[in-house]
Amino acid sequence: MKVYDTLVIGGGQAGLSVAYFLRRNKLDYLVLDDQRKTGGAWLQTWDSLKLFSPTEYSSLSGWGMPKSENEYPTKDEFINYLEQYETRYTIPIQRNTNVISVSKENDVFKVETSQGIFYSKTLVSATGNAKQSFIPKYSNQESFKGEQLHSLHYKNADNLVGKKVLIVGGGNSGAQVLAEVSKVAQTQWVTLEEPSFLPDDIDGRYLFNAATQKFLEKSVDTSSGIKASLSNIVMVESVKEARKRDVLYAKRPFKSFYEQGVVWEDNTKEVFDVVIWCTGFKAILDHLRSLNIIEKNHIKTQYTRSAKEPNLWLVGYGSWTGFASATIYGVGKTARHTVKEISIELNKK
Repeated sequence: MKVYDTLVIGGGQAGLSVAYFLRRNKLDYLVLDDQRKTGGAWLQTWDSLKLFSPTEYSSLSGWGMPKSENEYPTKDEFINYLEQYETRYTIPIQRNTNVISVSKENDVFKVETSQGIFYSKTLVSATGNAKQSFIPKYSNQESFKGEQLHSLHYKNADNLVGKKVLIVGGGNSGAQVLAEVSKVAQTQWVTLEEPSFLPDDIDGRYLFNAATQKFLEKSVDTSSGIKASLSNIVMVESVKEARKRDVLYAKRPFKSFYEQGVVWEDNTKEVFDVVIWCTGFKAILDHLRSLNIIEKNHIKTQYTRSAKEPNLWLVGYGSWTGFASATIYGVGKTARHTVKEISIELNKK
């Protein structure tokens, strides 16, 4: 029976980041990925998606992303970079492998998959958030006869021409989807709060630098008057173009659905053909359910290490698994720390 030092579940940016450091530490590991090719959750995103930081802030540890011809890299450019990264570091990945469940046998992890059973001394879960959509609940939502889809399933606006579309959710995804759909359809944008747009000359670089300073409890330069938040909207080219068309205006949330559309807080009704939810994602943790450590779709951690199952680490799920760990820029820091802990643990055995 083959027993790896470490198995990594998930071959997206988090899984590859962990694999890079496992390789550097000369550990015996394997990445299990349910996709047929490199790209992780990026394979599911809409066609025109652009990153909101230049290439030097859109790179994993060890090797920077090649310079893009665009100010901000496209989704396809980033996926191509991940493919090259995987090849460059000869990362062992088994594709088309869906992890069904994880259990423990004699202090070893038993990982049951669609391609057989694998064993390891330590385990990293890096399945992320971006393949399990979150849609908030609204009164009478099931009565709406139009189409509802999450941004996870939105690819382009080809089938929305001439329709009336409600786009729910702020942040960069909501703004970029609105910018594209509003070219071919009548749109209304709904956000919890008034959208916060960065100045044209400020992008994700500033956000990550300022947020990192705040995390490290260092003073943040606020002379520009800009508050650092990863929810700020970066003015990529498509969003700037939408501003010229005067479509970047949002209303506060409606109170319920009805058959043909939504009911606003003042009880007026408005007809919509389609609702696109840009409302975020939930952590993918079902494969760990047999370990009995999940509470309200959350696992208690000490940085990235599970508090109840100390030979399990979680990387890339957001702030509860390390600062900015769900971002390209931040995941390397949490991956490095994770592998350092794994190496120490394995040296005890």
